[in-house]
Amino acid sequence: MSVLTRDEAQTRAQLLDVHRYRVDLDLTTGDDTFGSRTRISFTVREGQDGTDTFVELKPAELRSAALDGQPLDPDSLDGNRLPLKNLTPGEHELHIDTAMRYSRTGEGMHRFTDPTDGEVYLYTQLFLDDVQRVFAAFDQPDLKAVFELTVKAPEGWTVLANSTTEHLGDGRWQAAPTPLISTYLVAVAAGPWHSVRTEHRGLPFGLHCRRSLAPYLDADADEILQVTRACFDRYHEKFDEPYPFDSYDQAFVPEFNAGAMENPGLVTFRDEFVYRSAVTDAERQTRAMVIAHEMAHMWFGDLVTLRWWDDIWLNESFAEYMGYQTLTEATRFTDTWTDFGVVRKGWGYDADQRPSTHPVAPDAVDDTASALLNFDGISYAKGASALRQLVAWLGEKDFLTGINNHFSRHKFANATLADFIDSLAAATDRDVPAWADAWLRTTGVDTLTPRVTTGDQGTCALTVDRAGSRPHRISVGLYDRDLTDAGRLALRERLDVDVPHTTALPIGKRPALLLLNDGDLTYTKVRFDADSFDTLRSSLSGLPEPLSRAVVWNALRDAVRDGELPPAAYLDTARAHLPHETDLALVQGVLGFAATQVADRYLSPEARPVAQSTLGSLCRDLIRRTEDGDHPGLRLIAVRHFIDVAAQPDTIAAWLADGTVPGGPELDPELRWRVLERLAVLGATDEAAIAAELERDPSATGQEGAARCRAALPDAEGKARAWEAMFGDDHLSNYLFTATAQGFWQPEQADLVSGYVPRYYQDAVALAGRRGPAIAEAAGRWAFPAHAVDPETLRLGEQCLKDADPIPALRRKLVDQLDDLARALRVRGEA
Repeated sequence: MSVLTRDEAQTRAQLLDVHRYRVDLDLTTGDDTFGSRTRISFTVREGQDGTDTFVELKPAELRSAALDGQPLDPDSLDGNRLPLKNLTPGEHELHIDTAMRYSRTGEGMHRFTDPTDGEVYLYTQLFLDDVQRVFAAFDQPDLKAVFELTVKAPEGWTVLANSTTEHLGDGRWQAAPTPLISTYLVAVAAGPWHSVRTEHRGLPFGLHCRRSLAPYLDADADEILQVTRACFDRYHEKFDEPYPFDSYDQAFVPEFNAGAMENPGLVTFRDEFVYRSAVTDAERQTRAMVIAHEMAHMWFGDLVTLRWWDDIWLNESFAEYMGYQTLTEATRFTDTWTDFGVVRKGWGYDADQRPSTHPVAPDAVDDTASALLNFDGISYAKGASALRQLVAWLGEKDFLTGINNHFSRHKFANATLADFIDSLAAATDRDVPAWADAWLRTTGVDTLTPRVTTGDQGTCALTVDRAGSRPHRISVGLYDRDLTDAGRLALRERLDVDVPHTTALPIGKRPALLLLNDGDLTYTKVRFDADSFDTLRSSLSGLPEPLSRAVVWNALRDAVRDGELPPAAYLDTARAHLPHETDLALVQGVLGFAATQVADRYLSPEARPVAQSTLGSLCRDLIRRTEDGDHPGLRLIAVRHFIDVAAQPDTIAAWLADGTVPGGPELDPELRWRVLERLAVLGATDEAAIAAELERDPSATGQEGAARCRAALPDAEGKARAWEAMFGDDHLSNYLFTATAQGFWQPEQADLVSGYVPRYYQDAVALAGRRGPAIAEAAGRWAFPAHAVDPETLRLGEQCLKDADPIPALRRKLVDQLDDLARALRVRGEA
């Protein structure tokens, strides 16, 4: 199949104005395909006489096609392109009648059968160029049009779309015409949904999920709607343009690849956000942030849309920044930037130090396949960090004035980075283009290091040394030891500092801790002077604010990854200070990095058991500390991680048998499957126990848990079956593939699976070629043998990249995985 190039899109945009799509979908034709008929009304511009172009579609069968009533030859379909030849200026109408295939990979029209009750659900995911799997289209973001959808569905189903829908009888549904939107934003979700409906400010609001999840959605509906209403109202305070669509539905759908998708009027979320088991408040905050993020897209992305995919950061960075900031301002979740610092910024820092790094705003993205690779930590986390720095430098008032300029100038149309910069520049006298060149057109992470000098009178001065090129406006925290508690630190003052600066800054007496980027307003690595590092070793948990502690933990994480701090020293610091930590995002983030990176990758296999013992002891301390029941989220995190690092089965097997952790929590489905997976890794359970647990929990997540457990059993025949399921045939859905991959590789079973490491590369390349980008991404992320930190794994991977020609989605994942592997070897001193 051909991918659309930037040049082709520009040529077609100069040729056509697309006005309206009338799409008729028939979802009653069987389990494998659905009917799709499309009428496209468009105009060829004057001066374009005799020009050729094409329309995109990926049908199972092209039944007929006609342009202005004249039949087109179905055999002329070339891959995914149907040629339209000798077009004359003026109005035209194209009719396409097809059968389209349902998807099991979360692309196009995904079909899912709920194992709990046998009900079937369908939903579309058309980003980035998958509208072609559902109906014929001129598939590029700058050919916006009005969409009118009619859908035939089985009786008893509800059909949702971008706009309000009406049941006409006999299973036929009609959606109201949309405003002008891009093809990738069209959405349909059909099935016997359980719905919670309300209104807010005269607008229909709805929440929707599978019927089997109804009790769980009902339990959380008030919280979800409260967050939705609060963000909706706050955005109307920030933005001059009102919400531009006729309804706001949020559908929690199965086997969704992303966190959510900003379809106007019908946001789709992965239905793991409908919680079946206990979760922490940090996880509830994450769900709330995703709600806020997707709602921000209604303005930035949907109302004003990028012209081409090189400006995808404009969508994602803006929504990322606005989601965290608005959640902090409008809801009970007031520490969201701590979670951003711990979870998201590390994603950005890691991506920005790999060979695949790119500017936030790349100079050119040549085609849609390349564009898909830029949905990464740079477009999201680094871009949001850049915007946060921009607000610190520009001021929020001028920033919002510029944003509102942008909406006013480009609503229901398309815009570029240059348009965005012009809108901001009109709101301030600062040099926004120069800022954009420094922040958006460059790659890599700067590093800031403090240099403290002491004068004759004992007073000190600070110079901030910068390795890098970007200007930074930062706060520098000066902390002294608390006179009443030597383990705690007291903030003396925060200095606002512009980097680079030409003169040293007086800071008085030397502080116990000098913390650069206190408040985390910029995107940079930071280092510590020797005295500050000594203070942190004893008093990190004594920093009064969680966001300051997040900056420190990120700095320690960076130092480990850069080979400047021994991994064992990071573990010692975690062992000393996490038992006193209260912020859930910090505990989860530090434990996650310590277990999956430090213990599993940065330490040698011989040192791993000691590291796991350290982490197990730390978790036991947290469990003991939370016995009073006042910190259920902290206790849940500790229990989860204790299970994950258990080296002996006795304790967790007893928990499973009893159905509870002594003192709580009771083992809900998530914890039961977690324990069973760990027992499988340790060889302390069997197929009979897995089957019994699946009978107890036959849900979709139960099916995934069973797949994960079966793949984790230390059994050669079981490993062979799991490998065949992943790579030998194509029946696994995207989620069951991921679950099987997550269970397969286990550091404890390195010898058992060693023969599969060289097989991985050739089998992953073949799989990706057959099944496409979504499964390729899963194969590169979850099925990669990340535990095999040795030069031979690296050599085999580099040979694969050189000789095997993997599709772009897999190539990008392999490049990143191999760079992480090379980094781990350097940290170990084995490179």
